[in-house]
Amino acid sequence: MTVRAREEFVKPASGREDAVMEVKNLKVHFQLDEGLLKAVDGVDLTIRRGRTLGIVGESGCGKSVTSQALLRIVPASGKVEGEILLYPSDRSKIDGIDIPDGDPVDLVGLDGKGRTIRSIRGGEIAMIFQEPMKAFSPIHTIGDQIMEAILLHKTANRKEAYDIALETLRKVGMSNPEQRMDEYPHQLSGGMRQRAMIAMALSCEPSILIADEPTTALDVTVQAQVLQLINELRDHTGTSVIFITHDLGVIAEMSDEVAVMYLGKVVEYTDVDTLFYGPKHPYTKALLNSIPSVARRDRLESIEGTVPFPMNLPPGCGFYSRCPLAEDGVCNAGDIPLREIARGHRVRCVKAEQV
Repeated sequence: MTVRAREEFVKPASGREDAVMEVKNLKVHFQLDEGLLKAVDGVDLTIRRGRTLGIVGESGCGKSVTSQALLRIVPASGKVEGEILLYPSDRSKIDGIDIPDGDPVDLVGLDGKGRTIRSIRGGEIAMIFQEPMKAFSPIHTIGDQIMEAILLHKTANRKEAYDIALETLRKVGMSNPEQRMDEYPHQLSGGMRQRAMIAMALSCEPSILIADEPTTALDVTVQAQVLQLINELRDHTGTSVIFITHDLGVIAEMSDEVAVMYLGKVVEYTDVDTLFYGPKHPYTKALLNSIPSVARRDRLESIEGTVPFPMNLPPGCGFYSRCPLAEDGVCNAGDIPLREIARGHRVRCVKAEQV
């Protein structure tokens, strides 16, 4: 790669030594016949080494599209803007680009189909998809699919790749891993398929693991096992985790920091304890009040209305039409910034002090 191209893609370091990735003003827009659909509209995130960032919100808030943007797998009709700054743990893993020590790579500037992003995707950043039955190929064995990633990113020796795949299946608690290597996805139960998906994601020892609602289709006991497994692997390997879910109970179990998304924007960003014991955005508080509890005797609260369609939106807060604190001329007068109200606690609300 030429020096000019390297300067275009590599950004100056921010000085945050614990950051594995910084996302700045990320936007993912889709140009449709009806207008511009803003699926993600100015998201800022920091993923820290060995920690878990939870991203929570209702369906349609932009969580999954955000994760697709981080891997540069947004559909061709989508336009990605902003900065996705990756601080690679092993610069030798990344092809086609010369990275000075300490400098991040801006993934937005890379060709989405080029060899540089393909060496990052799976090598430095891996993903556990929401539905493994759809993510796995139905005509290839589990072993072949895990080995494919290892052969691409770690070794060209098939025997060594087989051994790594087998050992990874053992680490994720797969029963009889030798047999599972030769089986097809439809021969595995839902929990076993999810373990195989986790094994494939972790086989190349990525710096960042994105888990996009990995327990949605599982029963409660298997869900607990998968969550425990991800936590144990994070603690053992030091991998950073981005955990995407709509379940606040899972967020409480998994996360160190939490970003609450609504209508393509982060509306509250803080540590998990502050989020549960001192929420400052009406949407976050409404989500917490809607959590079922055995101890509750009153009627379960709900959030009236639905998430608006992210196209041709009026100015102001996206939660305006559903918010009990909404004030005409204040909350809908213009764009509301994400402001810091306490150290490490940012809120996108002009009435945060009243929540």
